Amino acid sequence: MATMNISLPKEMKSWVETHAQSGRYSNSSDYVRDLIRKDQDQAAIIAHMQAKVSEGIHSGVGSHSMDELKDIAHKRLLGS
Repeated sequence: MATMNISLPKEMKSWVETHAQSGRYSNSSDYVRDLIRKDQDQAAIIAHMQAKVSEGIHSGVGSHSMDELKDIAHKRLLGS
């Protein structure tokens, strides 16, 4: 595993140490790795959603009214 040294303000250092000592993490590095994994997951979700938005924009003008779209969304939400 590679090593990286970072500088943090005192308040952030205290925050990391408090969370690392909470019992959920084995040490500060474990806590920071978890934050990075969560950030990577969030970035992947955002990229996926952006791709869907771009796909929708490039698909052209739809044929449904806003009320029809709301109805479709509501039915999908309810699993109908």
